[in-house]
Order: sequence, then structure tokens, then C-alpha cells
Amino acid sequence: MLHKYWQYLLVSTFVITITKVAVVNAQTYDSFSPKIETIETVEAVTSVSQLSDVQSTDWAFHALQSLIKRYGCMKGYPDGTFEGNRVLNRHEFAATLSACIETANQMIDKNRQNFATQEELDTLRRLQDEFAKELIELPPRLATLEKRLEKVSAQPAFSTHSQLLGKVILGVSAVGGNDVDENIIFSHRTELNIDTSFQGKDRLRVRLTGRNTPRFSRVTDTDMSNLSFAGDNDNNVEINQISYKFRPIKQLQVFIAADGGSLTSFTNALNAPINSGDIGNISKFSDESAIYELGGNVGAGMEYRFSDAVRLSLGYMAGGRPNDPKQGIGGGAYGAIAQLTLQPTETLSLGVTYVRAYNTIDTRKGSDFANEPFEDAATSANAYGVQTSWRLSKDLTLSGWVGLIDATAESEPYKGSKASILTWAATLAINDLGGDGNMLGLVFGQPPSSISNDVAARQDPDTALHFEAFYRYRLTDNLFITPGFFVVFNPEHNAGNDPIYVGTLRKTFFF
Repeated sequence: MLHKYWQYLLVSTFVITITKVAVVNAQTYDSFSPKIETIETVEAVTSVSQLSDVQSTDWAFHALQSLIKRYGCMKGYPDGTFEGNRVLNRHEFAATLSACIETANQMIDKNRQNFATQEELDTLRRLQDEFAKELIELPPRLATLEKRLEKVSAQPAFSTHSQLLGKVILGVSAVGGNDVDENIIFSHRTELNIDTSFQGKDRLRVRLTGRNTPRFSRVTDTDMSNLSFAGDNDNNVEINQISYKFRPIKQLQVFIAADGGSLTSFTNALNAPINSGDIGNISKFSDESAIYELGGNVGAGMEYRFSDAVRLSLGYMAGGRPNDPKQGIGGGAYGAIAQLTLQPTETLSLGVTYVRAYNTIDTRKGSDFANEPFEDAATSANAYGVQTSWRLSKDLTLSGWVGLIDATAESEPYKGSKASILTWAATLAINDLGGDGNMLGLVFGQPPSSISNDVAARQDPDTALHFEAFYRYRLTDNLFITPGFFVVFNPEHNAGNDPIYVGTLRKTFFF
């Protein structure tokens, strides 16, 4: 009979409703703060007296204490408190009581004989009467908690945030040669990127730039002498890039530029780790193959990964004034690219590139005849390139490229005339030479040259060669010093011109 009465007590309607309540949850019915790591570290507490937020002066405390000792039905945090913003102690107590009833019920199901005493039954009845109101209120409180849990779970794990990334390049540089006025300059380039992410896998970039590094072509009369970090806006702060990149699916990355975009923003030029005008190469020529200069500014591109070994890049960049209603993004200069990048092994990469361009033949890296094969005539071009990078060892990388530009005059006085421009280079990077993060870089190649031209007067007579060496020294993760120099033999592809020597001591700060 005693056993039947116990079972009747436990299956009453309100007890069944609340038996799923655990005491650890009791603290959060009114104020919930998700704390998964705390819940996972819950440990059993054998005595109510170990819980500092439970009063020990009430008779109910002693009654429940004996039940807890008998059934081991209460849990708390390791420091013996509920913590957090707590609800009323009576509600906490009611939740504890319901948990003990559930535990006792489970134990009786396993061991039905002589488990509960009449005294324990009387105690439970009195406790239920004393906390009847709180026990009835537990289900709606639990429902409220579940709704809050659902709301928290539905919230995105990532919140929008912006990051400021600064960079300052200070350079002491000089250019020399028999036909050049030799002077030493001290200049800078300062950039501040404002990067914002909305999903964790995207980036909106706004770049502010101020700089005063002149192009040495002003005194040498050739673009072959320009530094990698050259550019002068009289120290005025201006926006020189607004771009957004994102991944709609795992294999696809999309790049969109409203200003300051380039074909290499979404295409791998395969010249790492040499090609960094910040802490790598010191000449403009050695950035990457000149065919990547045939488009830039405003447009979009994408890179799709078929696998780890095969990638396809496609894109279109408009130059000139694409925001002018009279021109738009399709009525002026443009460059469209397609590149298939193969990585047959972890150490070898190969890129095959095609670029279709209009009125953007000036790569700012070659001779005057290569940059403007038909003077001011409108010009279209088909460019073909092969790039490769081979990591010979952990610290040794050999890279190179060959690029050919077939140009056609589209307006008078040379309409229909054709020209071919050739460029190539080989680069060697020796990483961690003399310390972690240091690098010795060597570059040897030919700047763009007009090797054939129907306009015979604008064909380069000879071949210019470029040799470059630099050493990057890492002081900290945010501070690098790079001394370097390069020599251009037969500038403007003319053996009658004396060599040009350019040297720089560049200091780069990241913050």
C-alpha cells in the first residue's frame, strides 16, 4: 500500500509536467545567459548546505536535505552556488524539489520494495503543499526559457565588425647613371584599410592613401626605373580602393571593385613571395608579369576551385572613367582575363593566362614603344602568359613568367597595324636567411619590349635586361627593413643608353 501511495503521488498531473526540470536551469528562468562551458562542468553536490544561495534556516531546507542525501538528486556548480542573476529562492527550491521527485521515481522503478518510508511520504506532501504555487508556475517559466533558448540559437554566430589595418612605408632612395641627375630622396606611402566583415567569410575594404614617392621615370625618361611603392598625390588623403569579396559557396570566391581593383585581386600571379611592394620586391617591373597590368580599376572577378589542384579565374576590369554616363564600364578602356591555374603537386604551380584588352596597353613597365606601340591611336590586344612557381625546398622558391601581347591599332593613322610585345623574368626567393621572416630575393628579366611592329619606327632596336637584389630583415612581426637595388642595362631597349642604377632602403610598419 505504501508503495502504491508513493507511485500515486509521483504521477500526479503537475508533477509529471515539471519532472523534466533540472536544478541547474532554475537560476535562469527570469534571466538567461548561455554558458555552455559552465553547464558541462557541473558536478554533483551531496549536501544542500554546500550551496551558498540556499537558506538553511527554513524547516524545508532540512527536509529537502535529507531527501537529497537519500536520493542524490541535486547538482550545483563547483563552487557550490547557482551563480548568475537568480530568480526567487522559492522557485529555485521548487525546481530542486521537482528534480528530487523525478529521481526518486526513477529509483523506485528499479527497486520497488521497501524503498520509501511513511515519514518521507509525509514530508513530500508537506513540501508540495508549501510550494504548490511555485511548482505550478514552473512549466510556464520553463516555456519562457525554451523560447529564449530558441531565440539565442537562431541568432547568427557572427556579428558585423570592422578592423583598421595601417601601413607606413618610409624610403630613402636614389637613382643614378651617366645620363641621370643623381639625387637622394626621402619619401613615404601611408595606407589605412578599413575592413568590414558581415558574415565572417566576406570583406568590404575601403582604403585611404597618402603618398609622396615620385616615379623615377621623371628623371630617367623610362618606366623601367620606377620603384614598387612609387606614387605621389602630394600627401593628400584619398580613397584609392573600395572593394568587396565574398564566398557564395565554398569553392567560389567573388571580387567586386568600385575603385582600385586589379586583375590580380582575384587571380594568382604565381610570384610569391617576391611580389610584395611592401616587404618584397623593390622595382615595379618585378611585381608580376606585365600582362596583368592590361586591366584595372572598376569591375568584378571570380576564382572557382574545381579541386585543390585546379582553379579557374575569370574577370573584367574597366579603366578610364567608368562612372561617366557617356562611357560606362563597357564604352572605354577595359581588360578581361581568364586564367587556369594548375597545382599538380604541393610544390609546383602553373598558370596559363589570356587577357583581352582595349586602350590599356600601357603597362607602365616597359619601353615607350612597348607601352604605346601606335602612339595615341586606339589599340586592342590579345595577351598570352605562362607563369610558374616551384618550391624547391622549405626555404627556396623559384618562379618565373613569359608574357606576349599582340596589339592592333584600331584608329588612324595606324589603323590595322600590328605589334608584338614580349616580357619575361625569373625570380628566386630564399626564405628565413639569417633569421625567421627574413628573405633574400633575386630577379632577372626583360621589361616589355616591342619586338615587332608594322610601324617600323616604333620597334625597339635592342634588348634591355633587369637585375634586382634585395634583402628583407624582420625586426618584429610589424616592422621590416628592406635594403635593395636594381640595374637596368640598355634602358628603353637601346644599347646606346647607359645603365640605370636604383637603390633604396625601405622601412615598413604594420599596425
